[in-house]
Parts: sequence; C-alpha cells; structure tokens
Amino acid sequence: MGEIDAKTLGERIRGARKRADISQEDLGRAVGLERTAVNKIESGVRKVTALELSDIAGALDVRMSSFFEDPVPALVSHRSSQGLDTTDSKIDDLLAKYAGEIEFIASLEVDELGLDAADKVSEADITQPATNAAAEALAVKARELMALPAEAPIQRLSDSVAGIGLLAFSHDIGKDSADAGTILLPRGGVSLVNSHMKIGRRRLALAHELGHYLISDDYTVDWRVDNHADHSVPVESRLDRFARALLLPEAALMQHWNDYVERYEERGAAILLASDFRVDMATLAKRLKELGLADGQTTDSIRGYRTTQADIIEMNLHIPLEELQGTTVPRPFARAVLRLVRDERISRERALDLLQNTLDEADLPPIRERRSDEIWKFIS
Repeated sequence: MGEIDAKTLGERIRGARKRADISQEDLGRAVGLERTAVNKIESGVRKVTALELSDIAGALDVRMSSFFEDPVPALVSHRSSQGLDTTDSKIDDLLAKYAGEIEFIASLEVDELGLDAADKVSEADITQPATNAAAEALAVKARELMALPAEAPIQRLSDSVAGIGLLAFSHDIGKDSADAGTILLPRGGVSLVNSHMKIGRRRLALAHELGHYLISDDYTVDWRVDNHADHSVPVESRLDRFARALLLPEAALMQHWNDYVERYEERGAAILLASDFRVDMATLAKRLKELGLADGQTTDSIRGYRTTQADIIEMNLHIPLEELQGTTVPRPFARAVLRLVRDERISRERALDLLQNTLDEADLPPIRERRSDEIWKFIS
C-alpha cells in the first residue's frame, strides 16, 4: 500500500461506486456530501478527508485500504478493454475483491496460502487445446498435476484445484448472472463460482474455470458453461470438453457404463455414475454421447432422470457434503487467515471479513494470554 495522488484516488472511488451501481447523488446522500462534492472528489479536484473516505468505503461496501492498493494487472487490462464507463457485473466486482484480498495475504508471506503450487502449472508448458483430443489430453494432464487417480471421482474439486494454485470461492449471485469467472494473479489464480446453481453444475463450472487457468487466460467470465457451439466459440467448446473429461474420465466410463446398465438397467446406471462422480445428468448424458456409449434417444432419457430419496436408500448411495454451496472460501485461504489471527498480524474483525463470515467469532483461535512482562513492554 503506498501513497497515491488525488486524481488516482478519485478514479478508484468512481470505479468502486459504478461497480456498486450507486449514483453520485445517492453516494453523497449516504455520506453527507453534496453531489457536486462527490463529483469533484472523483475528478481529483477536491481532496477527500480520511473520515470521508472511511464513510465512502462503508457506503460502497469495500475496504478503505482497497483504494490504496494497486489492482491485479489482469483486472486492469480487462477494465481498460471494456472502457472506462463500463459497469462491471456482480461477478466482476466479487472477483476483484477476492483477488485483492489474496494479494493482500500473499504480501504478508503466509505459507498456508500455497500459491507457490502454481509453479507446477507454469513448469508444465501447457498450450491451448485446438482439438477434442487435445482437450481430453489436457484433462489427463490436469489430474496428473493435481496428483489425482486417472479414473477415480474427484471428491473435492475445490481442494484439488487449490493444490495447483487456483483458489476457488463461491457466492450466490442469482439466477440471471454468470456461472463463474477467473482472474490470473501474478502467481496463481482466483475463481468465483455462482453457487445459485446445483452441485453438479457448480463443479462443472469450476472444472471449466480450471481450464482457463491452465491455459493462462488472464481474465474470463463464463455464462452458461457447457453450452458453447464449436463453430462460434471453439476455445470455450474445447474447455467444455476438458471439463467433462476431467470429471468423467473416459477410461472410467468405458469400464463401468455397459456393466452398470446390464446390472441396474439404464436409469440405475445413470444414477450410480452421476452420484459417484458428482455430476448432473445433462453432463453425464453429453459425455456418454461424445464417447460413443449412448445414442441420442438414450441421452435424452438420461437428461430427464432425477435421483429420489428412494434411490438413495435402495441403492445405498453416499451423499457427501455439498461443495461450493452458498458462500465459501478456499481452504488454503482460510488457513492463511487463521494463521494471521493466531500470530496477531490482523484483527479478528478483519479476519471475519476476509472469511466472508463463514466462521463466527467463537470459531477463531483463542486470544493468547499475555505474560506480565509482555504487558509491561506496552506501558514502560
């Protein structure tokens, strides 16, 4: 965090206000300033006092310190390409917030954050997949980088991607918003998944974002993943294929599908595989078709299947804890925040804010009792 001039500070206030979708008049009303005063602050003509800046930050629901932090380069590039007057979507705003918080923690050199794991990706020399075969090969490579078995289900995808430097957050940003987005950091990356979707779609969205991360896309926001036409958006279509291949390895389906159909019939086979690999029926249907294991009529039927409570009981299905449900923060990020609290490098209030209130005050490490000689150091 360093000193900045009034013009730069004003531009950052203006950007935060626009992303919050608040007018100058409404912001002024919230902080006790005339609209003309807000306009002059944003233009750099009038200096803003510390108290006014604190009030502005509160009204815009951002940290006051964020006005003094240099934004992530990928974010600067994205906003420049969109034009100064473009109002970012909710997912853009949250991505920017999480990226800034990760960079803040990284600046404190906390080992628990684990961004050095991103070196595995940079050393792998990955290129953008130009064919479906290349997308399949990239999925195999991704499992190798994450030290995952070639054919087994990925139990906690968010933990696995963190193992190679991609920190995945989730937040419910509503039905009519993007599915997910990713920003590449100077080291590692951050993804945000819209948790309004069901579990299978959330995992598919994160798998797709992993694809963007692996091929070093600076900044992406994805709407309706797994619905890209190859002729119009070939890169996205390849990453859709990558995501399905990552979650549903070819070897596993080749081994199990026909055997399961013979033992449990078509519906039972689909329910078992969707449950084991934690995917939705649409993803399973599309994957079976692209591997030549099911025709159009079969895949249409699979898309209509729903797992019932009776299925769970009769087929003895294991239903794991929901992943990326509601508001979540990646485990390495949470561990890093708790380390900073334990070492008394950030306040407990700041920790709860960083953790998006996914923990309560009582969940934080206990306040350390000070020895009498430590107390005397403060008053001597």
